Amino acid sequence: MQLRFLGTGTSAGVPIIGCACSVCTSTDPRDNRTRTSAVLELTDADGHPRVILIDASPDLRQQVLREGIERIDAILITHDHADHVFGLDEVRRFNVMMESSIPVYADGATHTSLRRVFPYILDRQGPAESFVSDLTPITVEPLVPFELFGLTVTPVPLLHGRQPILGFRFDDPVRRSDRDALLPLSYCTDVSAFPDREPLNAWPALAGTRTLVLDCLRHRPHPTHLTVEQAVEASARIGASRTFLVHMTHDLGHAETQRGLPGGVALAYDGLIVT
Repeated sequence: MQLRFLGTGTSAGVPIIGCACSVCTSTDPRDNRTRTSAVLELTDADGHPRVILIDASPDLRQQVLREGIERIDAILITHDHADHVFGLDEVRRFNVMMESSIPVYADGATHTSLRRVFPYILDRQGPAESFVSDLTPITVEPLVPFELFGLTVTPVPLLHGRQPILGFRFDDPVRRSDRDALLPLSYCTDVSAFPDREPLNAWPALAGTRTLVLDCLRHRPHPTHLTVEQAVEASARIGASRTFLVHMTHDLGHAETQRGLPGGVALAYDGLIVT
């Protein structure tokens, strides 16, 4: 089992169009960030390879070509913003190669938005008349676990500014040793706050996380994202063994920012594989 970061940048990506700052013109490949997305790759109990896509960024085609990914078995969507869903149109090629529909897991509000943005995919009547994605919507609820290829997946309630969104926690109920280093894994992008009141309290759902992927935009405050300092504080409260920060803007150069982070916390970068 491994987690592969397809993209680690904010909605504008890095480099940003028309910017000549030191990060946007950096020769360090870790400063070149496509929009945030990841895949969890595993082998199921029957020995079949499985690839779970977390968010479908507008750069999905570029990302999967770069990483040599040839299948997507399921898609988890954190929320409906363009930088996390506009790659769904690119999934059509995987439908052709796998000869099957692909389930898309998201909350009800996100599915409503996706139907509005992609009516030619999700609201078509009968067979497709052209080369389009074939997706099967599945609605999930915060803190209600579901099973996926032998994993227990728990949607975690998060706030992205005022918008409720989802993170995802992955557990192996069988506790196979080859997954012990990675799991439990919690993936929390685009976070500005963690709900802390019942019935939607995020903190208990994140307790015991071993590998944490966490939003981190820049040092300056932002209304819809965590700062570097806030992300480090949240990581410490959750108590993860290792934390990988994502969704960085061009304010954060990789090497310089990494030098200021505590042990166990690291900036992720495009193409990074964690096992």
